[in-house]
Amino acid sequence: MSESAWPPLTFSEWRETCDTVHMWTQIVGKTRMSLSPAINHWWHVALYVTPRGLTTSSIPYGERVFDIEFDFIAHRLALRSSDGAESAIALYPRSVASFYAEFMDRLRSLGVDVAIHAIPDEFPDRIPFDKDQRHASYDRDAVERFRRTLISADRVLKRFRSRFIGKCSPVHFFWGSFDLAVTRFRGCRAPAREAADPITKEAYSHEVSSCGFWPGDSRFPHAAFYAYFAPSPPGLETAPLRPSAAFWSAELGEFLLKYDHVRTSESPDAMILDFCQSAYEAGARLAGWDRRELEREECADITA
Repeated sequence: MSESAWPPLTFSEWRETCDTVHMWTQIVGKTRMSLSPAINHWWHVALYVTPRGLTTSSIPYGERVFDIEFDFIAHRLALRSSDGAESAIALYPRSVASFYAEFMDRLRSLGVDVAIHAIPDEFPDRIPFDKDQRHASYDRDAVERFRRTLISADRVLKRFRSRFIGKCSPVHFFWGSFDLAVTRFRGCRAPAREAADPITKEAYSHEVSSCGFWPGDSRFPHAAFYAYFAPSPPGLETAPLRPSAAFWSAELGEFLLKYDHVRTSESPDAMILDFCQSAYEAGARLAGWDRRELEREECADITA
């Protein structure tokens, strides 16, 4: 198996596995959401990239904390409590219903009792987790490629994040949309969206510039890096963008750069940074962001 930091990740070849793992991350992510104090813009629900996969980080439960990690190297879900108790679930071709049942059983074995909204969010198939026998795929090789891609994307997006001194999210993985994202904030409230659902209302309460990576979906079945502004300033869709392979998607309302263009380039890191930076500069100029107050030189000398 290639150890490339940017391995092939063709959505059509692992779509069934992607959808199954997506549902598994929703089950775990909803557990974190149910037990964690609410933080602005849903930052309390996200997962984080680790060397081995994805983690919830510490979740409070009474006087204890516990965490849950998708270990995509050992192909297991690890559950660990601050009192030393731990458990694990094997990851293999199994239904969402089977995973959900064992997951809840393992939580109870750790003394954790939680109820979650057991229906997928931001996903076209709304089968309840305990009834879902449709999604039951797990291709180890594809999951390994996904893990390595997440690690590389996380590393580059963290470098991009470091250039901004205004309010900015962590680089985190949203299990609803199944993407790795980092979001910059202008520092002022956004106009209210008509008929916005609770998720959108909270996520876009303030003006933002966001970029990230996701493996594709039914609307755009290709892994890609993306960038957008909310609200989107007039003229953004025709703004100059780098590299030349990047383009505006009218359907999604954002800039896209296909992952295959990145991984086959001479310098994937530089291409991603150029894409994110040029999209941010275009939107910040059109929206009138005060960039002098929000940015710093990437190589500025910061000492304690």
